[in-house]
Amino acid sequence: MNPQNPATDINGPRIEVGSTPKEMTGAEMVIQSLLDEGVDLVFGYPGGAIMPVYDSILDAPQIRHILVRHEQGASHMADGYARASGKVGVCIATSGPGATNLVTGLATACMDSSPIVAITGQVPTGLIGTDAFQEADVYGLSFSITKHSYLIRRTIDIPRVFAEAFYIARTGRPGPVLIDIPKDVQKQKGPYLRPEKIYLPGYEVPGKPSDEDLDRAVAAILSSQRPVLYVGGGAIASDAGPIIDEFVNLTGIPITTTLMGLGAFPRYHEYSLGMLGMHGALYTNKAVNEADLLIAAGARFDDRVTGKKDTFARRAKIIHFDADPAEHSKNVTAHVTATGDLRLAFEALLERFRAMKSLPDFSGWRKTIESWKNIHPLPYIKKDSHGSENNISPRYIIEELGRLAGPDAYITTDVGQHQMWAAQYYPCAKPRHFITSGGLGTMGFGLPAAIGVKFKFPDQPVISISGDGSIQMNIQELTTAVTHKLGIVVAILDNQALGMVRQWQDLFHGRRFSAIDLSDNPDFVKLAEAYGAAGEDVTRPEQVTGALERALSRIDGPTILRFRIRTQEGVFPIVPAGQSNENAIGEDQCE
Repeated sequence: MNPQNPATDINGPRIEVGSTPKEMTGAEMVIQSLLDEGVDLVFGYPGGAIMPVYDSILDAPQIRHILVRHEQGASHMADGYARASGKVGVCIATSGPGATNLVTGLATACMDSSPIVAITGQVPTGLIGTDAFQEADVYGLSFSITKHSYLIRRTIDIPRVFAEAFYIARTGRPGPVLIDIPKDVQKQKGPYLRPEKIYLPGYEVPGKPSDEDLDRAVAAILSSQRPVLYVGGGAIASDAGPIIDEFVNLTGIPITTTLMGLGAFPRYHEYSLGMLGMHGALYTNKAVNEADLLIAAGARFDDRVTGKKDTFARRAKIIHFDADPAEHSKNVTAHVTATGDLRLAFEALLERFRAMKSLPDFSGWRKTIESWKNIHPLPYIKKDSHGSENNISPRYIIEELGRLAGPDAYITTDVGQHQMWAAQYYPCAKPRHFITSGGLGTMGFGLPAAIGVKFKFPDQPVISISGDGSIQMNIQELTTAVTHKLGIVVAILDNQALGMVRQWQDLFHGRRFSAIDLSDNPDFVKLAEAYGAAGEDVTRPEQVTGALERALSRIDGPTILRFRIRTQEGVFPIVPAGQSNENAIGEDQCE
């Protein structure tokens, strides 16, 4: 180490540092680093190995710490905060079980490219590897579920590591970063050397795609007659939604989104095809299958989108825009690839199309799709029916919720049938307003994610749509919502079963129903009241509107609404796993 510059090691200078460093403990450096990053809210749960940091946080009133009731809840709250705001969310846990309880949240954020920084305590450096009390190799555990991980062994490295971690989490393709800090490193003192410039060999932040790639993409669009724009979560992460909106309205190219791309374009715009894939509308998947050009933007050709890959968009030339070059042709071969920030890419495309004297006319293609839409709309139970006693139509609940909550509401979901109904029918019109666990499919995500959103946007409606299975995964976080008087609405679609598993057993396993019965559910209304929240049981369709209105008007605490739906209710269409999207099962083929 260079004695003249402690931030220089044997590998050469890693950062440029400021002058007159202040002496601090490692724990104080952690807090100062958070302040330097503009962090004013963290979610966490204390324990022995992270106690020095919790002691130091008392001296930083600028940072509001939210005590959760389970570390997994902290990671999902940080994730919800990050997805809704576009900023880095922060969570804190102790070593051992505290750190391992974050793992599901880290994997969730990694699969969906959400920027969070997780800080964990670790046993003292001298005890690492000895199976000490509450020791777990979270650094090793986290390799495959984070964008990057750190184990800090020198107090002096803390400011640099934190600066790098936040930079890595929020730039390029966002993702979670873990920082594991042994207790003795938190307690030792050293100079606080705040980086002025980050030096990360091999790490590049994508800018605008090359002109050559953009020109090839434009040429492919101009030569097409049946193009479809296929937009994923990258459009949300890069804040490209408004630019994509302009592009679609200028060119008239119909647009479909993935589950993670919902909100990048208004759901019920005349050019919108809604969601594609396993639970996409029949007309949406048909449009993709008949397209002669598929423009993939910030999407990764997930198996739930493509179905059987060799039949997916088989008539189409494929353009793939993505910030991560590793995604190009990983799952589906692309004919034109362009690496770069999606917002910059579409700004460049817009500039090129605006300069054209005449634009291609895709109105005939859109009319053809519209005819398919009229023949194969998304199913609705008995068409105009809202259901009956203990058999409320979930589509009606979702649509009425969208009507009453308004376009500024934030929606989080758990995972299962309710998630797909929400994706199909909720009228999402704005980026970052539909927040769900897409890649990992994490039950228990919805409620803590909604809490994270509500802390960031306390004056906006925040609704968590859940199922009777998912809500019990992290229901303890109701205490967090009650303590902080968060006016969140939790809409439970209660079918007394693990609904999606039951549906698969019904369709694909000979109706052999195994381990899906939830008829022993607790009384969710009484449970809500036990936590100090409000609760209401909704059993008939005519009760839906009033219950939603009352819940949305309550601003001093959470409300649980239990909507009774029939156990046999299914999500349709559905493409059997591994089959072509053309082989979707419609509602008329099931009970």
